[in-house]
Amino acid sequence: MIQFQCDYNEGAHPLIMERLVGTNMEQTVGYGEDPYCEEARRLVRQACGCSDADVHFLVGGTQANTTVIAHLLRPYQGVLAAVSGHINVHETGAIESTGHKVLALPTGDGKITAAQIEEAMLAHLHEDGPEHMVQPGMVYLSFPTEIGTIYSHAELRGIREVCDRYSLPLFVDGARLGYGLCSPECDITLPELARLVDVFYIGGTKVGALFGEAVVIVGEALKRDFRYSIKQHGGMLAKGRLLGLQFSTLFADNLYFAVSRQAVDEAMRIKSALQAKGIAFLIDSPTNQQFPIFNKEQLAALSDDFLFSVWQQVDEEHTAVRICTSWATKRENVDRLIAAIGRMP
Repeated sequence: MIQFQCDYNEGAHPLIMERLVGTNMEQTVGYGEDPYCEEARRLVRQACGCSDADVHFLVGGTQANTTVIAHLLRPYQGVLAAVSGHINVHETGAIESTGHKVLALPTGDGKITAAQIEEAMLAHLHEDGPEHMVQPGMVYLSFPTEIGTIYSHAELRGIREVCDRYSLPLFVDGARLGYGLCSPECDITLPELARLVDVFYIGGTKVGALFGEAVVIVGEALKRDFRYSIKQHGGMLAKGRLLGLQFSTLFADNLYFAVSRQAVDEAMRIKSALQAKGIAFLIDSPTNQQFPIFNKEQLAALSDDFLFSVWQQVDEEHTAVRICTSWATKRENVDRLIAAIGRMP
């Protein structure tokens, strides 16, 4: 069975495993204050073109989202996000467990707009007694979104302008950031992203690391005491060097972008094969996640040899699945899937 179910089925890039094994018996101080974490911070800042950014390493995406959002919000505030956003759908109420509400905005393509954010702010300000309602206190975006779509440079600029107008911190969930930045349709670079947002994280778990996310704080007012929030939310890894080693490896010699580009290239090959077969898509995704709609016979023809995530039941006869490539996807496995797509009824 060949799995295209998600982008964290495999362990870690071999270069990361080599460094972890090679440094295993070294003694270093803990909690992210070791030389490997310092080197990783330097490389991440360099890649972001932001020498004064604060960089912190956490273990996973939900932990990063919860810690950042709880750190930024006042007790009476909530976070504006797409209704399909990860914090609203796939994190078991983690944000609500910290006492903050996710203020979900409707979306058809996984993205929210500057106009929606402004509308939400004006609606709150014009309430009869707004203090009776949860106050929007920040904006959460995913890049890419849960369905593989990406924000354009112009869309992000528009959102930034609205956030500035209402003093809303802008936070980007980058669990799959590499796959978004390496999309053929992406018109923004990592340094440009860093200039447009207040906080974001660079996902490692889904992009070559064994585990780990690098939280990058650009907004000066938001940097203070973030390590306290990390500790309070259980995110301060005693053996912090394990995170630093991974990110210093990923950001040496552009490995992070090389493996991301490889995954997107393979996804585009699969997409082209599906298009040639006349398969419709739930959404037009330019990243490593593809969402074809198969009828029962087609899905049955593929299911003996390939594993996908069932995403949405379209109707009685058709199902949308997610086909996901990763940094570790083998070209020969993509070749086998493409051949099987060609043989589908």
